[in-house]
Amino acid sequence: MRTVLKRTTLVASMTVAPDPEGDDLRRLSALADVLEVRADLVGDLDPQWLRQHFSGALLYTLRSRAEGGAFEGGKNSRRRRLGEAAAKGFDLVDLEAERDLADDQLEAVPKAQRLVSWHGIANNLTALKGRFERMAATPARYYKLISKTREEGDALRPLALLDDLRRDDVIAFGMGAIGTWTRIVAPRLGSPLVYAAWGEVPAAPGQLTIEQLRRDYGFPDLPPATGLYGIVGCPVSHSLSPRLHNGAYRALGFPGVYVPFHVESFGDFWLDVLEVDALASFGLPLRGLTVTSPYKEAALAVAGASSPRAERIAAANTLVLHEGVWEAESTDPEGVVGALQALQVTLAGRRAAVVGCGGAGRAAACGLDLAGAAVTLVNRTVASGEKAAEEMHLDFLPLQDFDAADYDIVVQATSLGHHSDDPLPFDVRRLRPDTAVVEMVYDRQATPLQLRAAERKCRVVDGRSVLLHQAYGQFRMHTGVTLDPSLATRLLRDNDGS
Repeated sequence: MRTVLKRTTLVASMTVAPDPEGDDLRRLSALADVLEVRADLVGDLDPQWLRQHFSGALLYTLRSRAEGGAFEGGKNSRRRRLGEAAAKGFDLVDLEAERDLADDQLEAVPKAQRLVSWHGIANNLTALKGRFERMAATPARYYKLISKTREEGDALRPLALLDDLRRDDVIAFGMGAIGTWTRIVAPRLGSPLVYAAWGEVPAAPGQLTIEQLRRDYGFPDLPPATGLYGIVGCPVSHSLSPRLHNGAYRALGFPGVYVPFHVESFGDFWLDVLEVDALASFGLPLRGLTVTSPYKEAALAVAGASSPRAERIAAANTLVLHEGVWEAESTDPEGVVGALQALQVTLAGRRAAVVGCGGAGRAAACGLDLAGAAVTLVNRTVASGEKAAEEMHLDFLPLQDFDAADYDIVVQATSLGHHSDDPLPFDVRRLRPDTAVVEMVYDRQATPLQLRAAERKCRVVDGRSVLLHQAYGQFRMHTGVTLDPSLATRLLRDNDGS
């Protein structure tokens, strides 16, 4: 029988030296249960000094270069440092199965302090299980198997191992951006420890910060969950959707978990993760997806059914499994329209320009058109812009001929804006002071367009407001529950947008 955890253990990985006064460690005591000292990165720290400032358990790790770390010393140096860490009082010492299980090393690190680890490539579940069986021949407190995720299907293997073993001493998840979501799901399959970055420097690819695990995913608590939801895109690490959806799930007592699916190939994700239905066999069937750039068109193409609005936009930002069929919808039009209406911007009869003709732009144009605005699509690539305008029965203007002064509403729906050095999508100097400007991109700080539009005394709608208003319909379709606006606003109001 699988061990059902109600709470997991948070491990904060130290990758930079702590404050000499230890103030940061004192603050960390309220966030993490275990401090992992990555000695290959920060050197050997005195565990007695650490205990004076950190109240939890201490884990010593000397990750080798062969397994993704920075240690390149010889065998004797490695064995000496690991043995000294155990003797000086670290609660756990990470022993790499490939190089640290010699008899003299095991004598220096008692069973109760051993965390036997492996980081590498597992081509199938049989190979991964065989690896565990060889590791388990060495008595230890924990066994840690971290497999690199190169393709979407790779992420399922460590979860399948946990489901197969059903033990409370095995830590397993996928390494890399593709495997980030497995770090969140693994504790629900019995993995007893969750590793997180302490600060902005991750200890491994795909590792979330300790703040993200607590704020966006509710760790260390593991309330009951009967379904999995998530956001699919490339990239998705910046997304606020996990914070919004998981926060609402917790507030409403809804039994779901919402995870970030970083996907390099949407087709592979669809075939290797969704269609094999492996997540259902783990007790967490995938029931709903948010779809973001660049896969909104692909989501519509693979769906078994779709709404007229999604067909008109030729893209979908929402997929819902209903009676065995994945149904496609787009709530993006409500994102733009709702955000503008919240700012008391009149839409009917106003001239609106949407810059960018991808899925986001087409959705914005659809919403504004249905609200009674006179919409013009604007695009740098003429052929694709004319095609979108023809399909949507809207006017088109090449970007080189676009003059923002001619419009009451301007929507920025290109991919520009995620970086401070991105060029502006159009000549902002031509914006009239009374123009409503919608920035579809959201990030940690205001985008260059937002800042320049505010200087022009425009009414600016930011990407968080657009996200909020498109999320209402999406949340209702995923869960059957209405998302309270005050709750949603509070969840997105603060913090850094990571």
